[in-house]
Parts: sequence; structure tokens; C-alpha cells
Amino acid sequence: MVTTTNDDVRGLIDRRRVLKAGAGAIALPFAGSPARAEARRGGTLTVITQGEPRTLVPLLDTNTQTRNISTKVTEGLLTYDADFTPRPLLATAWNASADGLEYSFTLRPGVKWHDGVDFTSADVQFSLQALQKVGPRGRISFANLDRVETPDALTAVVKLSKPTPYFLKALSAAESPIIPRHAYQADNLDGSPNNNAPIGTGPFIFDEWKRGSHVSLRRNPNYWRPDRPYLDRVVVKFVGDPAAASTALETGEADTSASISLADVKRLTESGKLIVSSQRDAYLNNAAVLEFSLDNQYLGQRAVRHAIARSIDRDFIRQWIYYGYASEIRSPIPEVLPAYFDPTSFNHPFDLNEANRLLDDAGLKRGSGGIRFALKLTFIPGAAFKATAGYLRSALGRAGIRVDILDGDLGTFIKRVYNDRDFDINLNGLGLLFDPTVGVQRIYWSDGIKHPLPYVNAAHYNNPAVDELFRQASTERDEARRADQFRQIQKITSDDLPALPLVALNTTVVSNARVHDLYNSVDLTAGDFSDAWLGG
Repeated sequence: MVTTTNDDVRGLIDRRRVLKAGAGAIALPFAGSPARAEARRGGTLTVITQGEPRTLVPLLDTNTQTRNISTKVTEGLLTYDADFTPRPLLATAWNASADGLEYSFTLRPGVKWHDGVDFTSADVQFSLQALQKVGPRGRISFANLDRVETPDALTAVVKLSKPTPYFLKALSAAESPIIPRHAYQADNLDGSPNNNAPIGTGPFIFDEWKRGSHVSLRRNPNYWRPDRPYLDRVVVKFVGDPAAASTALETGEADTSASISLADVKRLTESGKLIVSSQRDAYLNNAAVLEFSLDNQYLGQRAVRHAIARSIDRDFIRQWIYYGYASEIRSPIPEVLPAYFDPTSFNHPFDLNEANRLLDDAGLKRGSGGIRFALKLTFIPGAAFKATAGYLRSALGRAGIRVDILDGDLGTFIKRVYNDRDFDINLNGLGLLFDPTVGVQRIYWSDGIKHPLPYVNAAHYNNPAVDELFRQASTERDEARRADQFRQIQKITSDDLPALPLVALNTTVVSNARVHDLYNSVDLTAGDFSDAWLGG
């Protein structure tokens, strides 16, 4: 199959379709809205985000904070419309062999890195191999990568050892950034200054990262889209709490934020000066997931995990912690992948009486103060996650389980969960992504026990049958067989329950009404802002 499109990127994304794809949209003031005026050049877009990333390139860390900044600077081979149809970015054309083992990419000519060096196929080769080696998801999505050949400067030929049915969906800027080969040493990928001061090919050039304060980007005057971007600058400011984000929006200090307290959304938008957009990111498919450390003497018992699941009112979390800006989740495989989704799995309804019965039957009787045992709860930073942690402490307390909450920044969270394993239950935010092999497998993948990586198998779950089903699905080209493999996985993991999906998370953004065309890709805030403009 050969895919080519017009080189003019203005037609790459059908923005109406991108926004239509998001479930639960409240208002759609950005890309896809009928044009109110002609786009204007100039101005600084100020973004407020809670917390600070550990790095500015999603090579070793795929956290959303990193992705959302990186994609303005560092590009991928492809972008996607709402149906995940690939569109050109750094690659202008591609074809796949009949056996699915070879993909040939024609690269965009005349593209330069921000330091003036020519972008070539050697950069693609280096990037994909680096992602395969150290990427938290790259080790899965590029597991079948054999080699990348570079017959000339503008051709990259990817050779796979096995068919990889999701390969073309994994090449976005946020998922698989193309990084400059000349800025890295292959044997010291995490030591490159580029990770914190990135050189890219994108619409914005990195200016500075003032720790604890902000990241500043400026317009790339030599961007390969000569009429883009419209903005002169993008400034991402870090705040410690969502109340500060709300204040910054109200005072005009900031233009847009996805870090506001959901409790403030209604009040913030009543004046009409601020507008809310809330929808599902169909590429990331973010979810709140509770993970059980199977190393714990209590949580190693299946009945205890099921009891905890029955202690939790997931609809309460959706309605009262997320104020309705989240969706019901019935499986770790997202409903937007209907061929693979099994609605009969993960049926663990809230039933406190059943929870107490399961714990009694397990021999875990209440002791002094009605406590059966205690657990340490970690949570990924974020206001809603912190509120959910508080709810879980209360909910599990009613079942006789004392919960001690461990707080900390993102670096502390990563170290505590994946390096030190200093937790019992972990409230995580995970992207379930565009394909179960990439997004869901890592929750259960036993390789994560031997090779710990952020966001991979915090539970230390080890089921050879599940590993084998994922292995089969990762190379299966027959869609019916692949769907059956994923349904089997859902039934087994629902019964074993090393992790419990709580809610599907919307991307909820509040912006000043003068902000236009903020979204220009299926992954919403991880778009590149090249079409965003200010005015009116």
C-alpha cells in the first residue's frame, strides 16, 4: 500500500472530525469551529500547567507534561486525523510491503534542525533505535524493529522482524519524537543536554527552561511551513496548585490551561470571557487506574483485590471528583477501539457488603479500631488524583483497610513506584492509547519486573498466558483473531485484577475566548500549536 498526500499541510487535519471524535465535548471553541475571522500573526500564548516535567523530550519519559511541550519543538514522521488515518509530517509518503515487514518513508526535503543542521534519514534511524532501546513504550511499540536502512538522505526503510499491525499509528511527535542524531551519544541517551534543551524541526524553537518557573519557546522563522506558526512565542508556566491556574486565567495572566480545578470550571466560564472544551483524547485515551502491588502479603491474594474493587464507587469518582468531566470505563481497552473492547469484562460494581464478606472469608478479621490491615497509597501528581486518593482512603477505611497516603512530585512518584517499590496501592494516570499492544500491554507485561521502566507493570503481575496472548496479538495480522486474543486478555485480567480502571479521563481545557485553533491533531494538547492564533 502506498500513501501519499498533497504536500500542503493546511489540509492534513479535518478539524471538525478531530473534535467530533472527542466524547463529552462541552464546547468547541478551537480548531474545527467555523472561522470567525482570518487568522492573525503575532502575540504570546501563555499556558499554565500544574507541576513541572522531568524532561522536555518524551524519549525516556512519556508523561503528558513532557509530551505537551515537546511537540511544539520536536516533530514525528506522521500526524493523524480522527480516524487514525496517517498524514504527512516529516515523512511525505510511505509504503508498506505485502508481508508487513518493510515500511519505506520518503522524507520531507529542505527541513533543518533549529541549529541549522540538515534533517536526514540518519536522524530517523537513530531515533527509532533509541526509542526501541530506552522508551517506556518504545520497547513495546518497536519490539519488532530489526533495523532502519538509509539508502539516501531522504529515504528511511524500516525493516521489521515480525508483522506489527499498529506500527503506522505509533509515529506521532508525542509518541515517537524524531531527535537530532548529532545531539546524542548512542551509549548515553539519558545524558544528552538535548533532553532538557531540545533541538527540533518544529514550529517553535526552545529558548529557556527556568526551573520552577516556566519554559519559553519562540517562533521558528525557518519552519518548513513558511506561513506558520502564527504565534511569536509560547510560554508554559508551572504552578503548584489548580487555584493558581484559575486565578491566572481570570486575571488574564494566562491564556489557556488544562490544569484548572474542575470545581472552578462553571464559575470561570460564566462571564463568557473564558471557554471550556472537554473531550476524550482518542490517541492517548487517558485513564485513572488503581494498581495493586502483588508483592504485598495482603494484595497478593486475589480475593483482597476484588474486595478493594467492590469498596470503590467509581461513579462517585466520576461525578464528584471529576464533576462529570470524565467518562465511565468498563475495560482497560478503550471503547473507541470497538473491535477489541469487551463490555462484559471488569464488572466490579460497588458493593461494600460484598467487600467486607470477601475480606472476612479471607481470614482478615477486623482488629483494634476496626482495622484489618494498612496499605501505603501513592498517586501521580495532579489535583484530581490527590482528591481521588483522599476518597480511596475513606472508601477503603469503611472496609477496615487503613490507607496512608504518600505525596510527592513527579520525580518522587516515579522513584517510589518503579525503582524503590515503596507502595502498596498506586493511583496512576495511564494512556491506554491507540492500540492495546502499545497502551494496555505495559500494565500487565512481566518484562517490566526484570526491566523496570516508568508506567510499566507497577503491580509486578506475572501471568505467562497473558504474556503469550499479548505476544500473539502484537504480530497478528488477522483482525478477527487479534480481537479474540484481546477479549481473552480482558477476561483473564478482570479475574486476576492486578489493576482496576477507575474512570476514563477527558482533556478539559479552559481558554480565553481570544484563543483560536488550539487543537490541530487527534491528540489535542499534544498538537504543535502551529495553527493557533490570538485575536478578537
